[in-house]
Amino acid sequence: MMGLVVTVVLIVTAVLVPPLLDWQVWPRVHLDDGTFPPLHGYPQVKLGIGTVPAVLLALASLRWADPVARRLPWRRLLLVAYAAGLVWLLALALVDGPEGISRVLGNRTEYLQTARAVDDVPGLLREYVSRIPYDAPQGNWPVHIAGHPPGMVLFFVLLVKVGLGGDLAAGLVVTVIAATLPLAVMTTVRVLGAEDAARAAAPYLVLSPSAVFLAVSADAVMAVAVGWGMCCLALACQTGTGRRWPWAVLAGLILGYVVMMSYGLPLTGVLALAVLWLGRNWSALPIAAASALAVVLTFAAGGFAWREAYPVLVERYWDGLASQRPGAYWTWGNLAALAISAGPLVGAGLGATWAARRERADRVVVVLVAAAVVMVALADASQMSRAEVERIWLPFMPWLTLGCSLLPERWRRPGLALQLLTALLVQHLLYTSW
Repeated sequence: MMGLVVTVVLIVTAVLVPPLLDWQVWPRVHLDDGTFPPLHGYPQVKLGIGTVPAVLLALASLRWADPVARRLPWRRLLLVAYAAGLVWLLALALVDGPEGISRVLGNRTEYLQTARAVDDVPGLLREYVSRIPYDAPQGNWPVHIAGHPPGMVLFFVLLVKVGLGGDLAAGLVVTVIAATLPLAVMTTVRVLGAEDAARAAAPYLVLSPSAVFLAVSADAVMAVAVGWGMCCLALACQTGTGRRWPWAVLAGLILGYVVMMSYGLPLTGVLALAVLWLGRNWSALPIAAASALAVVLTFAAGGFAWREAYPVLVERYWDGLASQRPGAYWTWGNLAALAISAGPLVGAGLGATWAARRERADRVVVVLVAAAVVMVALADASQMSRAEVERIWLPFMPWLTLGCSLLPERWRRPGLALQLLTALLVQHLLYTSW
C-alpha cells in the first residue's frame, strides 16, 4: 500500500507544483498550446472510434484476464496475450482516429522523413556524426535523428525500401511489433524458471498504460529489441552446450543493435547481467559480448563510431531545449512521468518486490525488477533525459511491471482496474505528443 500511496503523491505533486508555484518547467516554445507536466502534451478531452473497443476490452479483462493467464497452456496464452495486446494498442491509438497511428511517425522531427530521403546508406553513416551539431555546415539532422545512433533510422529505411514507408503503414508495423513486448518479457521470466510469475504478470504487461505510447513511438521498437535480446540471452543460459552458442550469438547481435538504436540503452547491460546471474551460466557472456561488439564495429567500419558520436550529441543536447528544462523539477518529475506511463500500480509492485527480497521463490522477479530500478536511476542521474521519459524509458517499464506479479491476491483485480483506468484517462483527457 505504501508504494502505491507514494507513487500517487509523486504524480499529483508533479502535476500541481508547476502551476501552483508558477514554475516554468517547459521551454517557452511549448507554452502556446498549454502543457501538462510531467507529460509532453496538454489537456484535450476526446472520444473516438477506439473508445468503445478500449472500454469493452478493459471490462472483459477485469473478468477474464487473470483466469486466462493462470489456466491456458503456455503457447495458447502467448497467442491470446498477443491478440489482446494488439487490440489494446490499436484501440487506444484509434481514440484519435487513424491519425492516432500515423501522426507521430509522420512528424518532421521523427525518422520517416529522413528515411525516405536516404538512397546511400554508407553515405548516411559517413556523415552521421558531422550533422549532429546545430551548426553543421551541410545542415543538421532533425531532433530524433540527431538524438539517436543510426540504428533506428535504418529500421525505417528498410520499411521504406519494402514499401511500408507511409505514415500509417509504418505506424501499423510499429504497433504490430510493439504487441510482442509482453511475450518477450513473459518468455524470459519463464525460461529463467519462474513460469508462475510470468503468468501472474501477464495481465499487467499486456494491458499496461504504456500502450498509450507504445503504439505511436519508435521507442517501442527499441523496447521490443531489448525484450527479445534478453529472452535469447536467457535461452543461451538454459539450453544444452551444443545449442547454447546460437542463442548467445543471436542475443549479442540483437543487443549490439540495441546500442545502435539509443545512446541510453547501453544501460540495459545491467539487465543482461541480471539475466546471466539468474541463469547461472556465464559461458554465454563471451559469445554474446563478442557478437554485440561485432555489430558496433561494423557500424564503426561503415563510418559511425558510437564513442565519437556521443560527446557530439551531449553538446547538441545542452545547446537545445534541455537547458531550459530545470533539473530541479525533472529529476523527480521524470519519475512521475514514468509512473503515469507504466501505471501507478508499479509503485505497489516495487513495494511488494522489496517485501519479497529474501524469498527464494520470488528471486527471478526480485532480481529483474532490481535491475530495472538501477537502469532508471542511472538514466535519471545522467540528466540526459529531462522530460519525455514516458516514451524514452519504455524499454525499462515492462521489467519494472514484473513487480506487480508479487502483489497479494486481493490486489489483483483492483490493481488491474487502476492500470486500465489510468490508460483510458490519459488517452481520453490528454493530447500526448507521442
